[in-house]
Amino acid sequence: MSIEFIGYIGGHHASEIHPATGPVLQPEHIEKVARAHEEAGFDRALVAFHSNSPDSTLIASHAASVTKNLKFLIAHRPGFAAPTLAARQFATLDVLNGGRTAVHIITGGDDKELRADGSFIGKDERYARTDEYLTVLRQEWSADQPFNFKGEYYQFEGAHSAVKSAKPIPLYFGGSSAAAIAVAGKHADVYALWGETYEQVKEVVTQVRAEAAKHGRTVRFSLSLRPILAETEEKAWARADSILARATALAEQRGFVRREPPNEGSRRLLAAAAQGSRLDKRLWTGIAGLLGAQGNSTSLVGTPEQVAEALLDYYDLGITTFLIRGFDPLDDAIDYGRKLIPLTRQLVAQRQAQVA
Repeated sequence: MSIEFIGYIGGHHASEIHPATGPVLQPEHIEKVARAHEEAGFDRALVAFHSNSPDSTLIASHAASVTKNLKFLIAHRPGFAAPTLAARQFATLDVLNGGRTAVHIITGGDDKELRADGSFIGKDERYARTDEYLTVLRQEWSADQPFNFKGEYYQFEGAHSAVKSAKPIPLYFGGSSAAAIAVAGKHADVYALWGETYEQVKEVVTQVRAEAAKHGRTVRFSLSLRPILAETEEKAWARADSILARATALAEQRGFVRREPPNEGSRRLLAAAAQGSRLDKRLWTGIAGLLGAQGNSTSLVGTPEQVAEALLDYYDLGITTFLIRGFDPLDDAIDYGRKLIPLTRQLVAQRQAQVA
């Protein structure tokens, strides 16, 4: 199976080593980063969602207006807009941008953040709500005639969308709890993991495939990583050490206090970090350990050739999508396009030829 590379578009320049400056939403930054990803050979770019962030759908719409081929993965939290309305919004965007829309479903594991948008139900209830939400979303996209739906969280009579995408909009799905995996098996086209060890990835892939099989479905898999590249392995690890030092200084400047992780995905990354900062061939957990595994925070460290070989290992475990972004977001995206992306595609093509 062919592989997919997904990058990242933020509303402004910032990372664990770069403090944000200026407005939180900077159109010229979005344009620059979107064009850079397209030129670097990325297939898609993720636009993230937080309870206090600019709207991810509108950022993706703006990025689409300055690119021709780059596709987008729009993070979306179910439960805060009617699924019928969200379905029409995504379908409208997909028609306007020529079929370049995918949706990343993030139910959310942080109770505090969810309360900021008015959700006070527990985790298992949230995933039950997501199950209903995605059922309605799919039906709104596909139904030729008005339909009714009655569930515990949603009820609709005569729901129908006049706007239809030319092709089905892919649903990516994040969440590592048992409740999340059950919903993923039922609805996800692509299940997304953070950058875990080979053993952890193998375990989750097996679990999600088993859940999907209960519904007669197959699921593809995505892995999120923060590659750190240099011309030699020694220089790459020196760069990782520098990133850790800068991230530590910035965290101290901000008064960062590490707290118990609110979601299962973060707990899994911290479990990996507890085994050591360097795992498998070149998985580095330094930033995850420092900041409590808040999101995509583990890295592959080495030369482009070495990191491409590590990505091939994950491909052999069933990963066909790699969501990669750097600690220097724009410069790293450009750098990935020079060697890492083409090298990895070449290795995967060779592996496919061997299998064939």
